[in-house]
Order: sequence, then structure tokens, then C-alpha cells
Amino acid sequence: METKRRVVVTGGGLVSALGNDLETVFEKLRAGKNCVRRMDEWDKYPQMNTRLAAPVDFVMPDYPRKKIRGMGRVSRLALVAVESAVKCAGLAESPELGGGRVGVAYGSSMSSVDAMLDIYGMLINNEMKNIDATTYVRAMPQTCAANIEVFYGLTGRLIATNTACTSGSIAIGYAFETIQNGIQDIMIAGGADELSAVDAAIFDTLFAASTKNDHPESTPVAYDKNRDGLVVGEGAGALILEEYEHAVRRGANIYAEVAGFGTNTDGLHITQPNRATMGIAMKLALESAQLGPEKIGYVNTHGTATGAGDIAETHATWNVFQRAVPASTLKNYTGHTLGACGAIEAWVSIAMMNQNWFIPNINLIDIDPECASLDYITGTGRQIDTEYIMSNNFAFGGINTSLIFRKIK
Repeated sequence: METKRRVVVTGGGLVSALGNDLETVFEKLRAGKNCVRRMDEWDKYPQMNTRLAAPVDFVMPDYPRKKIRGMGRVSRLALVAVESAVKCAGLAESPELGGGRVGVAYGSSMSSVDAMLDIYGMLINNEMKNIDATTYVRAMPQTCAANIEVFYGLTGRLIATNTACTSGSIAIGYAFETIQNGIQDIMIAGGADELSAVDAAIFDTLFAASTKNDHPESTPVAYDKNRDGLVVGEGAGALILEEYEHAVRRGANIYAEVAGFGTNTDGLHITQPNRATMGIAMKLALESAQLGPEKIGYVNTHGTATGAGDIAETHATWNVFQRAVPASTLKNYTGHTLGACGAIEAWVSIAMMNQNWFIPNINLIDIDPECASLDYITGTGRQIDTEYIMSNNFAFGGINTSLIFRKIK
């Protein structure tokens, strides 16, 4: 049997409510405060109960207009995260980018809402005044991946991963497999989503959105018995994945190894989580990494702060590990960044692993007795020196992902 190639992380970048670089992000993480605020501008939607979100303080860099005119906000968020990752990996201006051995795997939950409004406006108003040559490009499902490919002149494989809340993590997984099997040497992988009141409304109709509108500092709070739902956020994340020998030859910094990846589907319900198949995804990642569960020192959980999601995820995790594995969620800080969360969480988790410090579940006071007995990190965080960590995400459509990263010593 042919030995599969090793895959490492040689760069990363993010745009988030916590900040757009790891130094800023970790300053805020160590301060133990979230980034949620009341969206007064949503008062115009009286039928929507939630007013909470975690927006990004985002100013687009001064790129040439021709390079970004086909990008809506979601693609622009993605580009800034990818540019940070490309620079971090030492690949900016590299001739390798256009050589056919570099590809992109990237996704989002939705494209840019304003572009879709322009399209639907034609059907409602019977006029085309808002439709131009870039409207579809901003609205198409693969807008992030395609715009990244064109911006960097990539001529390798393109994988569009529009799988809701697993868009970023499944992109990393598919990029990992693409390199592992010799199809590409480098992959840009990640996910993004822009904030829209529509996102909040969707969860509001499912009674899954937090309505602690007068206390944004206290929510979301995954695993707490007094949680009342998620808070939507926005952002983008990107990793540069690279074949190990290729990275060594060019003298790249290596931040972690991608040790394993598992993904599957529930096959039962579009929105209700299934603990059995969630657990299978984690086991698939462990099998991919050829590891036993005892080797994992920390799990970055999906942690949406919804009743069904938290309970299913924690029991799935317990069933796999059979112990109180240390666990925490970034969503208590950033809100649920949807298609971006898997990539943002992966990059932050890698940084936590390399710093031997893992974030607490802020605001977690009374653990829900319906949740499994995991080691929910609280207080000021936890010093853990571990070789392997796991990062999990679960999405509408019953799509489950699990990634395992290994520390490079």
C-alpha cells in the first residue's frame, strides 16, 4: 500500500470580532470577555426576538478596484484572511501559486445578501436597474473560492465547500486529503460568512437564538443550564496546508501537522443533531490519524449554546473518549461565525496548542446536568502540554466534521 503524504500547516489568518491577528485575538481571549453587542439597527424587525450579534470591525484594505469588484462582503472577508495566511506562509508573490500545484478549498453558508437582493428585486419589481456584470459573481455559491483563485492566479484544483457551519472545517479536511493523495502540493483552505439579520432570523424562527438583548456580555454560554441559544457572528479564517517535504525544502515555518480528518452525515434530519453519527465522525478522524482517543489532550467543541446541539455533542464526545476530556468553545467569545467557524477555530486551536494554554468557557457557571461530564475549562483557562488536539464542527444538513492537529516539537 502506498504511504500517504504528510500534511502540515505553514500559515494561517483570520478576520474576527476578536481581532484580525493572533496577538490581538489572544489579548482579548485572556481578558475573558465576549464580542457580542446589541444590534439597535435590528429594531426595524419587530417580529424578530433577538437583537444580538458579534460583528467584525472591518475596513477593506486598499486593493485595486479591478481585483475586488466581483467580491461582496463575504469574499472580501475571505480575501483578507487568506492574504494574512499567504503572507504567514511566506508565499506572497511566489511563482508557485500559478504553477498548477496550488489549489483552493473554501466555502460559506451563503454568498453576499445584497447581491441576492438585487437579483430577487428584478422578480419583485420587474426591473433590472440593480443588476450588473458583477451581481451573479457576488451571489454565486462558490464566490469565495472563485474570487480567491482569480485574485492569486491559482491554476490548481478548486473545491467549493458550502456546507453551512462545517464549510471551513470540511474545506480543511478536503484540502488535507487532496495533498495527502498527491493531487496538490499546497492548498488554501477555509471559510467565511458575512453578518446579516437574515442569519439571526433563521435561528430566531427555530427558537435557537439568544434573546438576552439587555445583557450581551453574558451570552452565548454553551453548556450552561441557563443558556438560551446562540448569537450569530461573522468573519473568515484560512489555513495554508502543504505537503511536509515540500514545506521543508522551501524552509517554511511549520505550525502544526494535520494528523487526521473525519466527516460523515446523519441521514436522519436536516436540523436535529445526531449524537451517534457525531461520534462516528470523531472516530473516523482518530482512525485517519491512527490514534487512540487517549492521545487527544483537548477538544475545541462546536459549542453553539443550543439545547439540542450542546447535549448531543457532549454525549457524542463522552462516548468516544470515555473520560472527561478538557473542552471549550470559541463561540462564547465570537458568536457563531457559521461558515467561518471551522477555519477560525482551527487556527486559534493550533495557536493554543503551541502556547500550551487553552481558553475557558467564559460565563459558564451552572453546567447543564443534561450535558455529558466533560472537563469544561473555566476560570482563567488551562495550561495543557499535549501533542494532539481535536476540533469539531456540526452543520445543518446533518454534516459532521472532526479535525486532529499534531504539535510539531
